[in-house]
Amino acid sequence: MTPAGPRSDPRPLDVAVIGAGVVGCAVFREFAIAGARCALIERDADLLAGASKGNSAILHTGFDATPGTLEARCVGDGYRRYREIHAKLNLPVLDTGAVVVAWTAQEEAALPAIVARAHENGVRDVRLMGAAELRVREPRLAADARAAVLVPGEAIIDPWSAPLAYALQGLAHGGTVHRNTLVKGGTRTPEGWKLATDAGVIHARVVVNCAGNFGDHVEAIARPSPFRIRPRKGQFVVFDKSASAIASSIVLPVPTERTKGVVVCRTIFGNLIVGPTAEDQDDRTAATVDQAALRALIDTGTRILPALADHPVTATYAGLRPATEHKDYQIEALPSANWITVAGIRSTGLTGSLGIAAHVRDLHEEHFGRFDPPATIIWTPVDNLAEHRPRGHMACDRSRIVCHCELVTEREIAAAFEGPLPVASLGGLKRRTRCMMGRCQGFYCTRRVMEIASGRCGDLVEHIA
Repeated sequence: MTPAGPRSDPRPLDVAVIGAGVVGCAVFREFAIAGARCALIERDADLLAGASKGNSAILHTGFDATPGTLEARCVGDGYRRYREIHAKLNLPVLDTGAVVVAWTAQEEAALPAIVARAHENGVRDVRLMGAAELRVREPRLAADARAAVLVPGEAIIDPWSAPLAYALQGLAHGGTVHRNTLVKGGTRTPEGWKLATDAGVIHARVVVNCAGNFGDHVEAIARPSPFRIRPRKGQFVVFDKSASAIASSIVLPVPTERTKGVVVCRTIFGNLIVGPTAEDQDDRTAATVDQAALRALIDTGTRILPALADHPVTATYAGLRPATEHKDYQIEALPSANWITVAGIRSTGLTGSLGIAAHVRDLHEEHFGRFDPPATIIWTPVDNLAEHRPRGHMACDRSRIVCHCELVTEREIAAAFEGPLPVASLGGLKRRTRCMMGRCQGFYCTRRVMEIASGRCGDLVEHIA
């Protein structure tokens, strides 16, 4: 059953967070564990249906952020916080390190400045690496790799389990999640805000705008938006699991002023990805892929790692990053409006989310007051989907395997429809279990998946049928 939205409730929440991407989930968690009576409001049927569903899933050290910016601060803090809490939430980290590879003399000349920036950002273990050492570390790189910058702390994480764990932890501390709930407008009240949604009215003292690609539209509820969201599309190609052994590190290009460029790296799920592109567009929902861009990504990948030519591409995807005309995050409190803006969070949002959440909480405490936190923090570990750690199909008492490409069991699929935040969309089911996301892209397992879903999520089965 698709979760219903809120009924009209005259009691004001302490905080209403609009947008259930990774940043919204982290902010919701932060306020809930701080003791706030809060809600997370999402227009779509499930979490991560917007910008957060498509990214490279890298845990960034922040070595290449612009020093002194809010982004640099939040990414560094978010990295530290993720490292501190990930084990308690059963979230995986695959420590790979990264190499920023120079392919031309001009790029090689830029490497010392990258090291200097990293050190200025407090990432002190970043250093130069000559061609010989690079060849030992990554022997399958193309022969014309000249030198690199080594970033030991970069890692690969699960981009979908983390925000799910944040949302579940927020629920465990008394928060509420409203899905299928579109915020259509708002009216100021003496207590704060009366948000009009297509599922009822939500009263809140303070509203936090984490609406991602619709951030400027939501911002217009409080004021004429000082920024414009123009999504930047990033397309990716996913190589088969057989390709994951070709590179042990995250292989990064020397960045340009506009983009960090095309990355080649393993995934937590045992694949290897190449991407993203960087294409500005006006459409805020259509994350389409096109053959020319995908072909160019494959060519780039095989140019960097020639052995990729011997491995098939099994999937493609695209994500829309909520870019604005500003390079830095757009985060500020509006004390007279009982509003906090969190916008312009682009490719670093997955890492930065916990740091952003802590910053937003600080803004609330400065301008709107503190809460009384609970005496004990409740931890809500999620199931592991990472290939390098034990998974459900390895258990002695496992149930039947349904998705043989990704080794997903009946029990894991059924469990996604249970608990305090049951899955409510096909995309959500894929992100929570990995079913239908392997080599065959659901060709063999869709029918059985739908049989398991029947009676648990009628709308999903009807949509597939």
